[in-house]
Amino acid sequence: MAEKYIRKNAASFSIVKGSRNYGRFTNLDDAVAIRDELISCGWNLDLIDRIISIEDEFGAVGVIDERICLLGKFRQMPSDDTVDKLYKKRLRNPNNSKYGLNILRVFDTFVIKKMIAGDEYIFGVYDRLGDAEFVRNYLLDNNWNVDKFQQIQYDEDTDTFKVVEVIDDRVYVLDSFKSKGEIDLDRCHEEFLSKISKHRYGLANHEYLNELTDRIPELEEMFNVTAKDDVWSFDNAEDPLNDIIFNLTPFQKSVYDAVDDSTFDEIKRSLIRFKSSNFDKKIQRNLDELEDMNLIRKDGEVYTKL
Repeated sequence: MAEKYIRKNAASFSIVKGSRNYGRFTNLDDAVAIRDELISCGWNLDLIDRIISIEDEFGAVGVIDERICLLGKFRQMPSDDTVDKLYKKRLRNPNNSKYGLNILRVFDTFVIKKMIAGDEYIFGVYDRLGDAEFVRNYLLDNNWNVDKFQQIQYDEDTDTFKVVEVIDDRVYVLDSFKSKGEIDLDRCHEEFLSKISKHRYGLANHEYLNELTDRIPELEEMFNVTAKDDVWSFDNAEDPLNDIIFNLTPFQKSVYDAVDDSTFDEIKRSLIRFKSSNFDKKIQRNLDELEDMNLIRKDGEVYTKL
């Protein structure tokens, strides 16, 4: 049968019957094996085996958007769990883009967007790519129904538990934990409200929380906690930038001011006027203390204000 139903492209091979394209593959042997499988099942995609023979290997295949995808090849028969994981991974990122389906990077945040019936919906905005991927993946698995989220949701990809709140059809990830036993919901809600309050009063920049800044009393009632922080006081803050009580030492405040998506060396250079003995250790100790106060966080080598 040679290459019947196979069309050679510039750098790939497509399986084509009539006007229908059944898939594109980089290797001719892969295309031939999958073409033969299609013929054997009468070109019915619903009857395609998940694992087919390709030369002396096993090929895992899946159907996405009415086309066959080769998910991977193995020397030994892959498990159903392995094929399931490969299928989910391809479904989430069929074009092998940087962030996958429905995730767009906007400055330092990751936005989940989807067109539904001609209208664009935003399902959430996140500081961390991992949180955006978790929410996107769960929505894909549940037909974009935000009501399927539980307050404590297990993430099988990272083997963690996420604290999730859905407010006006937007999904907020409050925190992540290795085990359920570590979770203190009241504390998570207090920190979430504190984050909103800091943004409201200009003490931090989280543009995606804009729509919640006028709803703090409502959220306090919903969560049955009040907005409070270990460092800032939000009580009766008519002019927050002047009235909020700030308990940092002068050097802590200088270190805090130096944090601007900065590495340790960049922070050190900006504080060089304070240089003294054990300078590096002093900066590191204050950075650790600021992190413990939830004023900053460290992502890799970079420190960022919360």
